[in-house]
Amino acid sequence: MTKVVLRSLNILLGIFFIFLGIIKLSPIISKELHKDLRTEYAKYAKVFPFAKALQIKVPSKWYRRSIGGTEILAGLLLLLIPSRRWKNLGNVLLILTKIVNMYAHFSINDQFERMAPNLVFTFMLVCRLIVDWQFYKNQEEEQAPKIEEKTQFDELSTRVTRSTGKQVDAKSKKTQ
Repeated sequence: MTKVVLRSLNILLGIFFIFLGIIKLSPIISKELHKDLRTEYAKYAKVFPFAKALQIKVPSKWYRRSIGGTEILAGLLLLLIPSRRWKNLGNVLLILTKIVNMYAHFSINDQFERMAPNLVFTFMLVCRLIVDWQFYKNQEEEQAPKIEEKTQFDELSTRVTRSTGKQVDAKSKKTQ
C-alpha cells in the first residue's frame, strides 16, 4: 500500500513541479500567468535571504529562472529517476525552494491566499519524505534476520529446594 502511495506522490509531484517550472521559465503554457510571475519575482528578489548581509542584488530574472530550473530538475528526479537517493535529493531541493518562497511571501506581507498553495505543497513534500522513510524502514525490518537472544532468565538450570536441601534440575525435575 505504501509503495503505491509513494509512487503516486512521486508521479504527481514530479509532473506538478515540472509544470510549475515551465510556467516560470516560459510563456508557452500561459502568457498571463508568466507575466504575473515575472512581476511577483521582481518583489521577491528585493527580499532575497541574506542579500543585504552579503551586499548583493539578485536580478529578478535570474532568481525566477533559477527557481524554475530547480523545480524542473527536481520534478524530473521525482518522476523519472528510479534511485531512492536521487528522488530524496529532488524532494529536499523542492522543500528548500518552497521554504525560500515562503520567506519571500512573509517578507513582502503577501496575503494568505498567495501563500496557501506554497504551504500545501511543502506539506506534501514533507509527507512524501515521511512515507519514503516509513516504507524503507519497514522493508529493512522485514529483510533483517530474526535473532533470538537468550538471557540469564530464559532458562533455569538448577535450584535448591528448602525442604530437602537437595538440588533439583529445572528441566527434568530430578533430584540429586
